[in-house]
Amino acid sequence: MRRTWAVLAGALALGLVGGLYYAWVVNPVEYVDSAPNTLREPYRGNYLILIAEAYAQTGDLARARVRLSLLDDPQIHDTLAALAQRELARGGSEQEAQALAGLAARIQLTPSPVTQQSPATRASTVTASVTARPASMTPTPTPRRTPTPTTTPGAPFELSSRQAVCDPEAPAPLIEVNVLDAASEPVPGLEVLVVWDNGQDHFFTGLKPELGLGYGDFAMTPGVTYTVQLKDSANPVTGVSSEACPADSGTSYPGSVELTFTQPAH
Repeated sequence: MRRTWAVLAGALALGLVGGLYYAWVVNPVEYVDSAPNTLREPYRGNYLILIAEAYAQTGDLARARVRLSLLDDPQIHDTLAALAQRELARGGSEQEAQALAGLAARIQLTPSPVTQQSPATRASTVTASVTARPASMTPTPTPRRTPTPTTTPGAPFELSSRQAVCDPEAPAPLIEVNVLDAASEPVPGLEVLVVWDNGQDHFFTGLKPELGLGYGDFAMTPGVTYTVQLKDSANPVTGVSSEACPADSGTSYPGSVELTFTQPAH
């Protein structure tokens, strides 16, 4: 009887080993053309990084939207921003974090060109498009656009404004940074360096697009003095610290500092 059980156990073990060998070595499962919305971490994050870096290189927002739509993520801006923050927190690639931040900001504040129209709207559009032009029409001169300032290639951003901000509802005093190009347009995805006596950190503009594409902030510790500098800029802002703001109760609370950087025009 014991011998019979031993033979059965041996046969089962041999069958199990043979089955695993066949499944893992002889004929393993191959995943081909997996849909992006089926990806799990970290592959989903890698996919987003590739899209963000492609957008940073080409500036093709329409193509980036199409690629992102394959993830079926209704809160894709939050996903991109959170991934950028995680990259910074774990000491990952600053270039990847910057690309993610820039794409998140642009996605949030640039409406999608694909909109749904009601049948009545579509009908009126078609009718308007086939309306006959009058036989005689005096050509209207095409107005010329007024030249607007453009960003000077390679020109460093300069500090244009520095002011104290008192907000009693703020949970902590902040270094608030706003970055504008030569046309006074906000600039997302710019890295801001913050240095103090015993440490340093960095953040990106555009991760809070509800406050502006060129906005970014950093929580200060009262009593600590900071130096703030846009990356690749040779002009740091020194002596940045929280100043006391008067409260209604007669006491005071630590205030924030707002720094605005602009780029010279042509």
